[in-house]
Amino acid sequence: MRLLAAVIAFLCLLPAVAGAQWLPGQSTEAVREGLEIGTSTSEIAITSDFHGADLTIFGALSNTDQLLLAIGQYDVVVVLEGPRQDATVRKKERVFGIWVNTRSMTFESVPHSYSMSSSRMIDDLTTPLELTDQGIGIDHIPLTPVGFVGDGSNLGEFRDAFRRLQQGGGFYDRNPSGVRFVSSNLFKASLRLPANIPNGVHTVRAYLFKSGNLVTQESLPLRVIKTGIEQTITDAAHGQPILYGFASVALAVITGWGASLIFRKD
Repeated sequence: MRLLAAVIAFLCLLPAVAGAQWLPGQSTEAVREGLEIGTSTSEIAITSDFHGADLTIFGALSNTDQLLLAIGQYDVVVVLEGPRQDATVRKKERVFGIWVNTRSMTFESVPHSYSMSSSRMIDDLTTPLELTDQGIGIDHIPLTPVGFVGDGSNLGEFRDAFRRLQQGGGFYDRNPSGVRFVSSNLFKASLRLPANIPNGVHTVRAYLFKSGNLVTQESLPLRVIKTGIEQTITDAAHGQPILYGFASVALAVITGWGASLIFRKD
């Protein structure tokens, strides 16, 4: 009887074993979602009449779960991050009736500009800890002070001031509805470039979230360059500073002399 029971149990397990068998060349891991992005242009030219522009990013998702996609469990965040450099924030106080800089703090290697679009509010996408770990969002950009900061009691004050100044100057911007899905797996994002966007190599980053978890990310470079007379002056100032200095002085002298001739009284 025991032998008969063992045989019956073995026969009952056969379908499960057959369904779970491993085939040569077949991966044991689940297929991960993929993300591809492209931009409407790879270069932004800044001229004397540049007043800002809109940058369009196109993207495609692959290997997605159609059920999760249908119920809105996939979210995308797109960021345009400017060149990184140290930034100093100074605090002014009134001393004997005069406003003077009394304290300052320098943050190491922060993006000079930062524009972000998302499919919804990023605080609703995932946890603040995840955003901080990945440095996604204006409120989660790493702001690491340079040098000794004492007990750190005023660190939050300077960080808030830096973000406020960057947003007030138009360098930092966010659009919680700037990413739209145009089909089940295709999306389009729009980013605003300010009129005073710095030149240099910027980086377009796209992040894909699934059910609040970061799945993958992709990045592309974007060049912002000056053209025309602005670029000529910039090249001369950096490439031939002595000649540029003499030319500037000569231009100032000629301009002043010409103005004195025009407006002199006979």
